[in-house]
Amino acid sequence: MGDDVGERTFTREDRQRYRQKVQRCLDVFARMLAESRFDFDEPMTGMEVELNLVDADGRPAMRNAEVLDRIDDPMFQPELGRFNLEINVPPRSLAGDGAARYEAEVRDQLNAANDRALGAGAELVMIGTLPTLGPEHLTHQSISANPRYALLDEQMLLARGEDLHIDIRGPESLETWADSIAPEAACTSVQYHLQVSPDSFAQHWNAAQCLASVQVALAANSPYFLGRELWRETRIALFTQAADTRQAELKAQGVRPRVWFGERWITSVFDLFEENTRYFPALLPVIDPEDPVQVLESGGTPTLQELRLHNGTVWRWNRPVYDIVDGRPHLRVENRVLPAGPTVVDIMANAALYYGALRILADQDRPVWSQISFATAEENFIQCATRGIDATVFWPGSGEVPVTELVLRRLLPMAHAGLREWGVDDAIRERLLAVIEGRCTSGRNGATWQLAQVRWLESRGADRTEALRQMTHHYVELMHTNAPVHTWPVD
Repeated sequence: MGDDVGERTFTREDRQRYRQKVQRCLDVFARMLAESRFDFDEPMTGMEVELNLVDADGRPAMRNAEVLDRIDDPMFQPELGRFNLEINVPPRSLAGDGAARYEAEVRDQLNAANDRALGAGAELVMIGTLPTLGPEHLTHQSISANPRYALLDEQMLLARGEDLHIDIRGPESLETWADSIAPEAACTSVQYHLQVSPDSFAQHWNAAQCLASVQVALAANSPYFLGRELWRETRIALFTQAADTRQAELKAQGVRPRVWFGERWITSVFDLFEENTRYFPALLPVIDPEDPVQVLESGGTPTLQELRLHNGTVWRWNRPVYDIVDGRPHLRVENRVLPAGPTVVDIMANAALYYGALRILADQDRPVWSQISFATAEENFIQCATRGIDATVFWPGSGEVPVTELVLRRLLPMAHAGLREWGVDDAIRERLLAVIEGRCTSGRNGATWQLAQVRWLESRGADRTEALRQMTHHYVELMHTNAPVHTWPVD
Protein backbone atom coordinates (compact mmCIF):
# COMPACT_ATOMS: atom_id res chain seq x y z
CA MET A 1 0.00 0.00 0.00
CA GLY A 2 3.01 2.30 -0.17
CA ASP A 3 2.26 3.15 -3.82
CA ASP A 4 0.47 6.40 -4.47
CA VAL A 5 -3.03 5.86 -5.81
CA GLY A 6 -4.93 9.01 -6.74
CA GLU A 7 -8.61 9.80 -6.60
CA ARG A 8 -10.68 7.72 -9.01
CA THR A 9 -13.75 5.59 -9.45
CA PHE A 10 -13.79 1.96 -10.55
CA THR A 11 -16.15 0.29 -12.99
CA ARG A 12 -17.23 -3.33 -13.20
CA GLU A 13 -15.01 -3.64 -16.26
CA ASP A 14 -12.03 -2.34 -14.26
CA ARG A 15 -12.48 -5.12 -11.73
CA GLN A 16 -12.78 -7.80 -14.39
CA ARG A 17 -9.67 -6.55 -16.24
CA TYR A 18 -7.75 -6.26 -12.97
CA ARG A 19 -8.52 -9.86 -12.03
CA GLN A 20 -7.21 -11.00 -15.41
CA LYS A 21 -4.08 -8.85 -15.05
CA VAL A 22 -3.35 -10.16 -11.55
CA GLN A 23 -3.60 -13.70 -12.89
CA ARG A 24 -1.24 -12.79 -15.74
CA CYS A 25 1.22 -11.40 -13.18
CA LEU A 26 0.90 -14.58 -11.12
CA ASP A 27 1.71 -16.70 -14.16
CA VAL A 28 4.81 -14.60 -14.85
CA PHE A 29 5.82 -14.84 -11.19
CA ALA A 30 5.63 -18.64 -11.44
CA ARG A 31 7.90 -18.54 -14.50
CA MET A 32 10.40 -16.32 -12.68
CA LEU A 33 10.52 -18.77 -9.77
CA ALA A 34 11.05 -21.70 -12.13
CA GLU A 35 13.81 -19.85 -14.00
CA SER A 36 15.66 -18.75 -10.81
CA ARG A 37 15.62 -15.07 -11.69
CA PHE A 38 15.85 -13.73 -8.13
CA ASP A 39 18.70 -11.86 -6.46
CA PHE A 40 20.15 -13.39 -3.31
CA ASP A 41 23.80 -12.47 -3.01
CA GLU A 42 23.69 -11.38 0.63
CA PRO A 43 20.73 -11.58 3.04
CA MET A 44 19.70 -8.04 3.96
CA THR A 45 17.41 -6.87 6.73
CA GLY A 46 15.16 -3.81 6.77
CA MET A 47 12.83 -2.09 9.19
CA GLU A 48 9.85 0.26 9.24
CA VAL A 49 8.63 1.98 12.40
CA GLU A 50 5.19 3.60 12.58
CA LEU A 51 4.91 6.56 14.93
CA ASN A 52 2.29 8.63 16.70
CA LEU A 53 2.27 12.40 17.16
CA VAL A 54 1.19 13.90 20.48
CA ASP A 55 0.91 17.44 21.78
CA ALA A 56 2.37 18.79 25.02
CA ASP A 57 -0.45 17.15 27.01
CA GLY A 58 0.11 13.69 25.51
CA ARG A 59 -2.99 13.88 23.32
CA PRO A 60 -3.06 13.13 19.58
CA ALA A 61 -1.63 15.92 17.39
CA MET A 62 -3.28 15.95 13.94
CA ARG A 63 -0.28 17.56 12.28
CA ASN A 64 1.59 14.94 10.25
CA ALA A 65 1.61 17.07 7.06
CA GLU A 66 3.24 20.01 8.84
CA VAL A 67 5.63 17.74 10.73
CA LEU A 68 6.71 15.97 7.53
CA ASP A 69 7.32 19.34 5.86
CA ARG A 70 9.59 20.31 8.73
CA ILE A 71 11.43 16.95 8.78
CA ASP A 72 11.92 17.08 4.99
CA ASP A 73 13.49 13.63 4.79
CA PRO A 74 12.33 10.89 2.36
CA MET A 75 12.90 8.28 5.08
CA PHE A 76 9.76 9.67 6.76
CA GLN A 77 6.37 9.15 5.12
CA PRO A 78 2.72 9.78 6.07
CA GLU A 79 0.59 7.01 7.49
CA LEU A 80 -3.18 6.51 7.62
CA GLY A 81 -4.00 8.92 10.45
CA ARG A 82 -3.12 12.60 10.64
CA PHE A 83 -1.46 11.74 13.96
CA ASN A 84 0.74 9.05 12.32
CA LEU A 85 3.89 8.89 10.27
CA GLU A 86 6.47 6.23 9.45
CA ILE A 87 10.25 5.94 9.16
CA ASN A 88 11.65 3.53 6.59
CA VAL A 89 15.17 2.47 7.58
CA PRO A 90 17.45 1.57 4.64
CA PRO A 91 18.32 -2.14 4.45
CA ARG A 92 21.61 -3.40 5.82
CA SER A 93 23.40 -6.53 6.96
CA LEU A 94 23.46 -7.45 10.65
CA ALA A 95 27.01 -8.83 10.42
CA GLY A 96 29.75 -7.29 12.52
CA ASP A 97 28.49 -4.10 14.12
CA GLY A 98 25.56 -3.81 11.71
CA ALA A 99 22.94 -4.07 14.46
CA ALA A 100 24.64 -1.35 16.51
CA ARG A 101 24.84 0.93 13.48
CA TYR A 102 21.17 0.17 12.82
CA GLU A 103 20.30 1.27 16.34
CA ALA A 104 22.41 4.41 16.17
CA GLU A 105 20.91 5.41 12.81
CA VAL A 106 17.33 4.98 14.01
CA ARG A 107 18.01 6.93 17.21
CA ASP A 108 19.72 9.75 15.33
CA GLN A 109 16.97 9.98 12.74
CA LEU A 110 14.19 9.93 15.33
CA ASN A 111 15.89 12.48 17.55
CA ALA A 112 16.43 14.85 14.63
CA ALA A 113 12.85 14.37 13.45
CA ASN A 114 11.51 14.93 16.95
CA ASP A 115 13.40 18.21 17.24
CA ARG A 116 11.74 19.42 14.05
CA ALA A 117 8.32 18.11 15.11
CA LEU A 118 8.52 20.17 18.30
CA GLY A 119 8.47 23.26 16.10
CA ALA A 120 5.03 22.18 14.92
CA GLY A 121 3.79 21.61 18.47
CA ALA A 122 4.10 17.82 18.24
CA GLU A 123 6.30 15.04 19.55
CA LEU A 124 7.02 11.54 18.22
CA VAL A 125 5.89 8.52 20.23
CA MET A 126 6.61 4.84 19.58
CA ILE A 127 3.72 2.87 21.07
CA GLY A 128 1.38 0.17 19.80
CA THR A 129 -1.91 1.98 20.49
CA LEU A 130 -1.90 5.58 21.68
CA PRO A 131 -3.70 5.50 25.07
CA THR A 132 -5.08 9.05 24.82
CA LEU A 133 -7.07 8.45 21.63
CA GLY A 134 -10.77 9.22 21.87
CA PRO A 135 -13.66 8.64 19.44
CA GLU A 136 -13.24 12.21 18.20
CA HIS A 137 -9.78 11.32 16.88
CA LEU A 138 -11.00 8.38 14.77
CA THR A 139 -13.25 9.95 12.13
CA HIS A 140 -13.09 10.65 8.39
CA GLN A 141 -11.47 13.98 9.22
CA SER A 142 -8.60 12.14 10.97
CA ILE A 143 -7.44 10.37 7.79
CA SER A 144 -4.30 11.72 6.15
CA ALA A 145 -4.67 13.98 3.14
CA ASN A 146 -2.97 11.61 0.66
CA PRO A 147 -5.72 10.55 -1.81
CA ARG A 148 -4.79 6.87 -1.55
CA TYR A 149 -6.04 6.76 2.03
CA ALA A 150 -9.38 8.35 1.17
CA LEU A 151 -9.74 5.90 -1.71
CA LEU A 152 -8.89 2.92 0.47
CA ASP A 153 -11.39 4.12 3.08
CA GLU A 154 -14.10 4.45 0.45
CA GLN A 155 -13.44 1.07 -1.17
CA MET A 156 -13.24 -0.88 2.09
CA LEU A 157 -16.54 0.56 3.32
CA LEU A 158 -18.13 -0.13 -0.07
CA ALA A 159 -16.90 -3.72 0.05
CA ARG A 160 -18.34 -4.14 3.53
CA GLY A 161 -21.61 -2.36 2.80
CA GLU A 162 -22.05 -1.20 6.40
CA ASP A 163 -20.18 0.42 9.28
CA LEU A 164 -17.24 -1.38 10.88
CA HIS A 165 -17.98 -3.25 14.09
CA ILE A 166 -15.33 -3.14 16.82
CA ASP A 167 -15.97 -5.65 19.62
CA ILE A 168 -13.03 -6.52 21.89
CA ARG A 169 -13.42 -8.43 25.16
CA GLY A 170 -10.82 -8.21 27.91
CA PRO A 171 -10.62 -7.22 31.58
CA GLU A 172 -12.84 -4.38 30.38
CA SER A 173 -14.80 -4.63 27.16
CA LEU A 174 -15.43 -2.33 24.24
CA GLU A 175 -18.09 -2.42 21.55
CA THR A 176 -18.44 0.41 19.08
CA TRP A 177 -19.06 1.14 15.40
CA ALA A 178 -17.03 3.20 12.95
CA ASP A 179 -18.08 4.76 9.66
CA SER A 180 -14.49 4.86 8.34
CA ILE A 181 -11.29 2.84 8.60
CA ALA A 182 -9.77 5.51 10.87
CA PRO A 183 -9.52 3.06 13.82
CA GLU A 184 -6.75 1.33 11.83
CA ALA A 185 -4.65 4.43 12.50
CA ALA A 186 -4.63 3.48 16.20
CA CYS A 187 -2.50 0.44 15.31
CA THR A 188 1.16 1.44 14.99
CA SER A 189 3.72 -1.27 14.47
CA VAL A 190 7.31 -2.22 13.69
CA GLN A 191 7.88 -4.26 10.55
CA TYR A 192 11.03 -6.35 10.11
CA HIS A 193 12.09 -7.36 6.61
CA LEU A 194 14.36 -10.25 5.69
CA GLN A 195 15.55 -10.95 2.17
CA VAL A 196 15.49 -14.68 1.45
CA SER A 197 16.02 -16.97 -1.52
CA PRO A 198 12.99 -18.47 -3.27
CA ASP A 199 14.14 -21.96 -2.23
CA SER A 200 14.17 -21.07 1.47
CA PHE A 201 11.19 -18.72 1.57
CA ALA A 202 8.69 -21.35 2.79
CA GLN A 203 10.93 -22.43 5.67
CA HIS A 204 11.43 -18.83 6.79
CA TRP A 205 7.73 -17.96 6.54
CA ASN A 206 6.65 -21.09 8.40
CA ALA A 207 9.23 -20.44 11.11
CA ALA A 208 8.11 -16.81 11.38
CA GLN A 209 4.54 -17.99 11.88
CA CYS A 210 5.68 -20.20 14.76
CA LEU A 211 7.62 -17.34 16.36
CA ALA A 212 4.81 -14.79 15.98
CA SER A 213 3.09 -15.73 19.23
CA VAL A 214 6.25 -15.43 21.32
CA GLN A 215 7.15 -12.12 19.66
CA VAL A 216 3.78 -10.62 20.55
CA ALA A 217 3.85 -11.90 24.13
CA LEU A 218 7.26 -10.44 24.91
CA ALA A 219 6.75 -7.12 23.11
CA ALA A 220 3.06 -6.40 23.90
CA ASN A 221 2.60 -2.64 24.20
CA SER A 222 -1.08 -1.91 23.52
CA PRO A 223 -3.23 -2.61 26.60
CA TYR A 224 -5.56 0.41 26.26
CA PHE A 225 -7.92 1.61 23.54
CA LEU A 226 -10.56 4.31 23.90
CA GLY A 227 -9.98 4.35 27.65
CA ARG A 228 -10.56 0.60 28.17
CA GLU A 229 -8.16 -2.09 29.34
CA LEU A 230 -8.50 -4.79 26.69
CA TRP A 231 -5.89 -7.24 25.37
CA ARG A 232 -2.23 -6.88 26.30
CA GLU A 233 -1.68 -6.36 22.56
CA THR A 234 -5.05 -4.89 21.64
CA ARG A 235 -3.62 -3.80 18.28
CA ILE A 236 -3.97 -7.38 16.99
CA ALA A 237 -7.73 -7.51 17.57
CA LEU A 238 -8.28 -3.89 16.62
CA PHE A 239 -6.48 -4.06 13.29
CA THR A 240 -8.24 -7.32 12.42
CA GLN A 241 -11.65 -5.75 13.00
CA ALA A 242 -10.91 -2.26 11.66
CA ALA A 243 -9.84 -3.69 8.27
CA ASP A 244 -12.59 -6.32 8.06
CA THR A 245 -14.57 -6.03 4.81
CA ARG A 246 -16.86 -8.95 5.72
CA GLN A 247 -20.42 -8.61 6.93
CA ALA A 248 -21.57 -10.94 9.72
CA GLU A 249 -23.10 -13.35 7.22
CA LEU A 250 -19.83 -13.68 5.30
CA LYS A 251 -17.97 -14.38 8.53
CA ALA A 252 -20.47 -17.13 9.30
CA GLN A 253 -19.78 -18.64 5.88
CA GLY A 254 -16.05 -18.81 6.64
CA VAL A 255 -14.92 -16.09 4.24
CA ARG A 256 -11.30 -15.18 5.04
CA PRO A 257 -10.54 -11.85 6.73
CA ARG A 258 -8.15 -9.44 5.02
CA VAL A 259 -6.06 -9.22 8.20
CA TRP A 260 -5.01 -12.81 8.35
CA PHE A 261 -2.77 -15.24 10.18
CA GLY A 262 -3.30 -17.74 7.35
CA GLU A 263 -4.62 -21.28 7.33
CA ARG A 264 -1.79 -23.67 6.45
CA TRP A 265 1.94 -24.24 6.30
CA ILE A 266 3.32 -23.49 2.85
CA THR A 267 5.79 -25.19 0.53
CA SER A 268 6.54 -22.17 -1.69
CA VAL A 269 6.16 -18.39 -1.71
CA PHE A 270 3.87 -18.97 -4.69
CA ASP A 271 1.28 -20.47 -2.31
CA LEU A 272 0.72 -17.11 -0.61
CA PHE A 273 0.36 -15.04 -3.77
CA GLU A 274 -1.95 -17.69 -5.22
CA GLU A 275 -4.12 -17.55 -2.07
CA ASN A 276 -4.36 -13.78 -2.45
CA THR A 277 -5.77 -14.07 -5.95
CA ARG A 278 -8.05 -16.97 -5.07
CA TYR A 279 -9.63 -15.66 -1.89
CA PHE A 280 -9.60 -11.85 -1.96
CA PRO A 281 -11.42 -9.56 -4.40
CA ALA A 282 -9.65 -6.39 -5.48
CA LEU A 283 -9.97 -3.32 -3.28
CA LEU A 284 -8.04 -0.99 -5.60
CA PRO A 285 -8.24 -2.37 -9.17
CA VAL A 286 -5.66 0.02 -10.64
CA ILE A 287 -4.23 -1.33 -13.89
CA ASP A 288 -0.65 -0.64 -14.92
CA PRO A 289 0.14 -0.45 -18.67
CA GLU A 290 3.10 -2.84 -18.39
CA ASP A 291 2.74 -6.24 -20.05
CA PRO A 292 4.69 -8.53 -17.69
CA VAL A 293 4.98 -11.33 -20.26
CA GLN A 294 6.50 -9.01 -22.84
CA VAL A 295 8.94 -7.54 -20.31
CA LEU A 296 10.06 -10.98 -19.11
CA GLU A 297 10.51 -12.37 -22.62
CA SER A 298 12.56 -9.34 -23.64
CA GLY A 299 14.99 -10.04 -20.78
CA GLY A 300 13.69 -7.38 -18.42
CA THR A 301 12.34 -7.51 -14.89
CA PRO A 302 8.56 -7.02 -14.69
CA THR A 303 7.22 -4.88 -11.86
CA LEU A 304 4.15 -7.15 -11.43
CA GLN A 305 2.42 -4.02 -10.17
CA GLU A 306 -1.07 -5.49 -9.87
CA LEU A 307 0.19 -8.52 -7.97
CA ARG A 308 2.09 -6.26 -5.58
CA LEU A 309 -0.77 -3.81 -5.04
CA HIS A 310 -3.19 -6.65 -4.39
CA ASN A 311 -0.74 -8.21 -1.94
CA GLY A 312 -0.63 -4.85 -0.13
CA THR A 313 -4.35 -5.05 0.57
CA VAL A 314 -4.11 -8.46 2.26
CA TRP A 315 -2.63 -7.77 5.68
CA ARG A 316 -0.96 -11.04 6.68
CA TRP A 317 0.94 -10.90 9.97
CA ASN A 318 3.86 -12.35 8.01
CA ARG A 319 3.57 -11.07 4.47
CA PRO A 320 5.47 -12.08 1.32
CA VAL A 321 7.08 -9.20 -0.57
CA TYR A 322 8.21 -9.10 -4.20
CA ASP A 323 10.41 -6.09 -4.90
CA ILE A 324 13.00 -4.80 -7.37
CA VAL A 325 16.25 -3.03 -6.48
CA ASP A 326 18.64 -1.83 -9.20
CA GLY A 327 16.70 -3.82 -11.76
CA ARG A 328 17.02 -7.12 -9.89
CA PRO A 329 14.00 -8.83 -8.27
CA HIS A 330 14.11 -10.27 -4.78
CA LEU A 331 11.83 -11.77 -2.14
CA ARG A 332 11.37 -10.76 1.48
CA VAL A 333 9.46 -11.97 4.51
CA GLU A 334 7.81 -8.95 6.13
CA ASN A 335 7.19 -9.60 9.82
CA ARG A 336 4.31 -7.35 10.92
CA VAL A 337 3.27 -8.71 14.31
CA LEU A 338 4.96 -6.28 16.72
CA PRO A 339 3.83 -2.95 18.15
CA ALA A 340 6.08 0.08 17.98
CA GLY A 341 8.29 0.95 20.96
CA PRO A 342 8.79 1.42 23.74
CA THR A 343 12.41 2.41 22.95
CA VAL A 344 14.83 1.95 20.09
CA VAL A 345 16.87 -0.54 22.12
CA ASP A 346 13.69 -2.55 22.82
CA ILE A 347 12.93 -2.60 19.09
CA MET A 348 16.46 -3.76 18.30
CA ALA A 349 16.30 -6.42 21.02
CA ASN A 350 13.06 -7.70 19.48
CA ALA A 351 14.81 -7.78 16.12
CA ALA A 352 17.75 -9.72 17.56
CA LEU A 353 15.45 -12.38 19.00
CA TYR A 354 13.48 -12.63 15.76
CA TYR A 355 16.36 -12.74 13.29
CA GLY A 356 18.48 -15.00 15.48
CA ALA A 357 15.83 -17.58 16.35
CA LEU A 358 14.39 -17.50 12.83
CA ARG A 359 17.75 -18.43 11.32
CA ILE A 360 17.99 -21.58 13.45
CA LEU A 361 14.33 -22.60 13.16
CA ALA A 362 14.34 -22.24 9.37
CA ASP A 363 17.31 -24.61 9.03
CA GLN A 364 16.28 -27.41 11.39
CA ASP A 365 16.26 -30.93 9.98
CA ARG A 366 12.98 -31.63 11.76
CA PRO A 367 11.28 -28.23 11.66
CA VAL A 368 9.02 -27.09 14.45
CA TRP A 369 6.07 -26.56 12.07
CA SER A 370 6.15 -30.25 11.19
CA GLN A 371 5.38 -30.97 14.86
CA ILE A 372 2.56 -28.51 15.46
CA SER A 373 -0.72 -27.92 13.67
CA PHE A 374 -1.28 -24.58 11.98
CA ALA A 375 -4.43 -24.10 14.07
CA THR A 376 -2.38 -24.50 17.24
CA ALA A 377 0.12 -21.89 16.03
CA GLU A 378 -2.77 -19.49 15.50
CA GLU A 379 -4.22 -20.29 18.94
CA ASN A 380 -0.80 -19.52 20.43
CA PHE A 381 -0.82 -16.18 18.59
CA ILE A 382 -4.23 -15.13 19.93
CA GLN A 383 -3.39 -16.33 23.44
CA CYS A 384 -0.21 -14.22 23.45
CA ALA A 385 -1.97 -11.14 22.09
CA THR A 386 -4.60 -11.53 24.80
CA ARG A 387 -2.38 -12.27 27.80
CA GLY A 388 0.98 -10.88 26.72
CA ILE A 389 4.04 -11.87 28.72
CA ASP A 390 1.88 -13.97 31.09
CA ALA A 391 0.70 -16.23 28.25
CA THR A 392 1.16 -19.98 28.01
CA VAL A 393 1.70 -21.61 24.61
CA PHE A 394 2.08 -25.08 23.14
CA TRP A 395 5.57 -25.80 21.80
CA PRO A 396 6.84 -29.15 20.47
CA GLY A 397 9.01 -30.90 23.02
CA SER A 398 7.79 -28.65 25.83
CA GLY A 399 4.01 -29.07 25.73
CA GLU A 400 2.06 -26.25 27.40
CA VAL A 401 4.70 -23.87 28.68
CA PRO A 402 4.83 -20.25 29.92
CA VAL A 403 6.22 -18.02 27.17
CA THR A 404 8.94 -16.66 29.43
CA GLU A 405 10.15 -20.17 30.28
CA LEU A 406 10.12 -21.18 26.60
CA VAL A 407 12.21 -18.15 25.69
CA LEU A 408 14.73 -18.52 28.50
CA ARG A 409 15.23 -22.27 28.03
CA ARG A 410 14.97 -22.72 24.28
CA LEU A 411 14.55 -19.62 22.12
CA LEU A 412 17.21 -17.40 23.64
CA PRO A 413 19.92 -20.04 23.10
CA MET A 414 18.66 -20.37 19.51
CA ALA A 415 18.81 -16.60 19.05
CA HIS A 416 22.38 -16.49 20.34
CA ALA A 417 23.36 -19.27 17.93
CA GLY A 418 21.52 -17.64 15.03
CA LEU A 419 23.14 -14.25 15.57
CA ARG A 420 26.54 -15.92 15.68
CA GLU A 421 25.73 -17.42 12.27
CA TRP A 422 24.74 -13.94 11.09
CA GLY A 423 28.21 -12.82 12.18
CA VAL A 424 26.93 -10.34 14.76
CA ASP A 425 29.63 -9.12 17.12
CA ASP A 426 29.50 -10.92 20.46
CA ALA A 427 29.16 -7.80 22.60
CA ILE A 428 26.24 -6.51 20.51
CA ARG A 429 24.52 -9.90 20.54
CA GLU A 430 24.85 -10.24 24.29
CA ARG A 431 23.67 -6.68 24.96
CA LEU A 432 20.51 -6.98 22.86
CA LEU A 433 19.50 -10.44 23.98
CA ALA A 434 20.11 -9.44 27.61
CA VAL A 435 17.16 -7.07 27.14
CA ILE A 436 14.94 -10.01 26.18
CA GLU A 437 16.22 -12.00 29.18
CA GLY A 438 15.50 -9.03 31.45
CA ARG A 439 11.91 -8.86 30.25
CA CYS A 440 11.42 -12.56 30.88
CA THR A 441 12.90 -12.56 34.38
CA SER A 442 11.11 -9.36 35.45
CA GLY A 443 7.78 -10.04 33.73
CA ARG A 444 7.82 -6.40 32.60
CA ASN A 445 7.17 -5.22 29.04
CA GLY A 446 5.46 -2.16 27.59
CA ALA A 447 1.96 -3.41 28.33
CA THR A 448 2.64 -4.36 31.95
CA TRP A 449 4.42 -1.04 32.56
CA GLN A 450 1.47 0.92 31.17
CA LEU A 451 -0.98 -1.04 33.30
CA ALA A 452 1.08 -0.64 36.46
CA GLN A 453 1.54 3.09 35.90
CA VAL A 454 -2.16 3.72 35.27
CA ARG A 455 -3.18 1.69 38.33
CA TRP A 456 -0.67 3.63 40.45
CA LEU A 457 -2.11 6.93 39.22
CA GLU A 458 -5.69 5.78 39.75
CA SER A 459 -4.84 4.66 43.29
CA ARG A 460 -3.85 8.27 43.95
CA GLY A 461 -7.13 9.72 42.77
CA ALA A 462 -6.74 10.25 39.02
CA ASP A 463 -9.69 9.19 36.86
CA ARG A 464 -8.97 6.93 33.87
CA THR A 465 -8.73 9.75 31.32
CA GLU A 466 -6.27 11.74 33.41
CA ALA A 467 -4.30 8.63 34.37
CA LEU A 468 -3.87 7.71 30.70
CA ARG A 469 -2.77 11.25 29.86
CA GLN A 470 -0.21 11.36 32.66
CA MET A 471 1.02 7.86 31.87
CA THR A 472 1.51 8.79 28.20
CA HIS A 473 3.46 11.90 29.19
CA HIS A 474 5.71 9.83 31.48
CA TYR A 475 6.08 7.16 28.77
CA VAL A 476 7.40 9.77 26.33
CA GLU A 477 9.97 10.98 28.86
CA LEU A 478 11.24 7.44 29.50
CA MET A 479 11.22 6.58 25.80
CA HIS A 480 13.81 9.29 25.21
CA THR A 481 16.20 7.72 27.73
CA ASN A 482 16.49 4.59 25.54
CA ALA A 483 16.53 2.52 28.73
CA PRO A 484 14.82 -0.84 28.06
CA VAL A 485 11.25 -0.92 29.29
CA HIS A 486 11.81 -3.69 31.86
CA THR A 487 13.97 -1.18 33.81
CA TRP A 488 11.38 1.63 33.83
CA PRO A 489 10.14 2.76 37.26
CA VAL A 490 6.47 3.06 38.18
CA ASP A 491 5.85 6.40 39.88
